[in-house]
Amino acid sequence: MLAAFADKELSPIDVVEAVIARIEAYEPKLQALYAFDPESARWDAKASEDRWMRGVALPLDGVPGTIKENIATRGTPVPLGTAARELVPASEDAPPAARLREDGVVILAKTTMPDYGMLSSGLSSFHPLARNPWDLTKNPGGSSAGAGAAAAAGYGPFHIGTDIGGSIRLPAGWCGVFGLKPSFGRIPIDPPYYGRVAGPMTRTVRDAALMMRSLVRPDVRDTMSLPFQEFPWLDLEMDVRGLRIGLMMDAGVGMALDPEVRACIENAAKALADAGAVVEQVPAFITREMLDGLDDFWRQRAWMDIGALDEKQRASVLPYILAWAEGGKSLSGAQVYSGMNQMMVMRHAAVAATKDFDFVISPVAPVVAYHAELASPVHDPEEPFEHIGYTVAFNMSDQPAASVNAGFTAAGLPIGLQIIGRRFDDLGVIRLSHAWEQMRGEQRPWPKL
Repeated sequence: MLAAFADKELSPIDVVEAVIARIEAYEPKLQALYAFDPESARWDAKASEDRWMRGVALPLDGVPGTIKENIATRGTPVPLGTAARELVPASEDAPPAARLREDGVVILAKTTMPDYGMLSSGLSSFHPLARNPWDLTKNPGGSSAGAGAAAAAGYGPFHIGTDIGGSIRLPAGWCGVFGLKPSFGRIPIDPPYYGRVAGPMTRTVRDAALMMRSLVRPDVRDTMSLPFQEFPWLDLEMDVRGLRIGLMMDAGVGMALDPEVRACIENAAKALADAGAVVEQVPAFITREMLDGLDDFWRQRAWMDIGALDEKQRASVLPYILAWAEGGKSLSGAQVYSGMNQMMVMRHAAVAATKDFDFVISPVAPVVAYHAELASPVHDPEEPFEHIGYTVAFNMSDQPAASVNAGFTAAGLPIGLQIIGRRFDDLGVIRLSHAWEQMRGEQRPWPKL
């Protein structure tokens, strides 16, 4: 698009109109969007066209995109996926939205998420049920549910999600798109929180790299961000020969690995080995104590928000989330502290298990996309995190990790390959993802609804 805009072969107005038409055709079935604003998008596309004509175009001028609902955009309420919150318009753009707007991205809409972002699902008490474009009876994943669905459905090239336990990688894997959970602090966010990051979700690795050039610029509002570094984000080439790659097939805890997922990831490992990488097994390192400790801490954190609501507001929270959060109200201070300590134990275990490798690969999830109406693959608030064993540790350890499509099941559902790098090696993860993208062969056509 950018090349065609520069050559005057294509106008941002044409592109935005095409994406609006796609959204209007698909959205009644997909329900991926919130605060869709086609008139503002048309206005911004016209302003972009004027800049291209005058030779003063911005770095991403005129490219359409969406922003996850929990990333504030000025003038739009931030319900956090729940009907329990008052709809107060945001006063300013949060850092990721600000950086994309500054560089000329045409923001078409926000994307949907589940209550408080605490489900790997498109189920919400506020938004309509989001669905997976590869199979409308299936879930897109979450909590960046709408972003994953929108990327796969072609609602423009650029989408932003957030991730605190797998919320970019899980929907990216289940929707067959690329999603990057960057190193903690690489992309400034507001408000910052331990383990929480924002990252790009796109159909191609190169599009994510384009976004990273903008998203990593500093913002004083993120008091936990990394010092800004200038990386050659579009220098994507990597020779895999000689790389030491760990293969983590056992998460150590949670759901059993689906045989089709296992075979697909093992085939990816073989392809990397055939290309000259040295692939070795990584033993499981996540324990039940770690995952249950994290569950205790997150439940109590959620109850601090939900327990403070009045009775009417609390009754409007998604029942699954309310039942889960209520499990935190009786926890003692010692139990909550122990839970947070287990998150630190998980952090150290992740770094120790991966330190001898250039990269580690694994499934993104033990199963493929599940029924749309379910809150999680297990659908039990007493066992809420049995599907995040492959992803959550790398939020705790600050390591960059991506989901890139590795193949499909016999039924046509995408399978995500997770690529994990050493702490702060975001560029390396993007490069290996790009290398895999070239190795995996021709993809299936994108879904049409």
